[in-house]
Amino acid sequence: MRVILVANPKGGCGKTTLATNLAGYLAGQNQRVIMWDLDRQKSTSGWLALRPAELPAITMLDAERDEIHPEIPENYDWLVMDSPAGMHGKNLSHALKLAHKVIVPVQPSVFDMAATRDFLDRLAEEKIVRKHKTFISIIGMRVDPRTHASSTLEQFLKQYDLPVLTYLRDTMVYVNAAFNGKSIFDLPHYQAERDLAQWQPLIEWLET
Repeated sequence: MRVILVANPKGGCGKTTLATNLAGYLAGQNQRVIMWDLDRQKSTSGWLALRPAELPAITMLDAERDEIHPEIPENYDWLVMDSPAGMHGKNLSHALKLAHKVIVPVQPSVFDMAATRDFLDRLAEEKIVRKHKTFISIIGMRVDPRTHASSTLEQFLKQYDLPVLTYLRDTMVYVNAAFNGKSIFDLPHYQAERDLAQWQPLIEWLET
């Protein structure tokens, strides 16, 4: 089983949007996908409860929010972990030990960039990251390339020796899909064509 951790200590940065759409993509590729919702708000669990039965199946891990060592079934291809805001210390270290790849979403705001700076510094100190057993990438979330905030985010991310895979635009396509328990990969192609193209670098990174 391959494990993806979506993490950033800043609340509201797009972790759940990223995690649910990742799971939707993988399930649509006939992969067996299980999700672990570590957030106290249980947004991922709520999304999955809305998911129509005719869509590719995604399973939710039956575990308590604060449970560090749940029993994870082995008959899945992917585990997608949606982490809570403020995840740190032993919980973060354990999640990193499970993860093959970590995706850090960040929005173009001064608050998000400050929180992400501290988080990336902490990740760099983790032994499993230093030994290149867990790989990290960054995703720009809700980005409008025409804005000064967007260019500021790009400049901020250039200081890190980490792949910045893509910038996902700020659009209601994600919101509307989520209301129906769907990912953008479950929509008709014409409804999400621009967004699907933006996901391609992330998909390629996952599959390498």
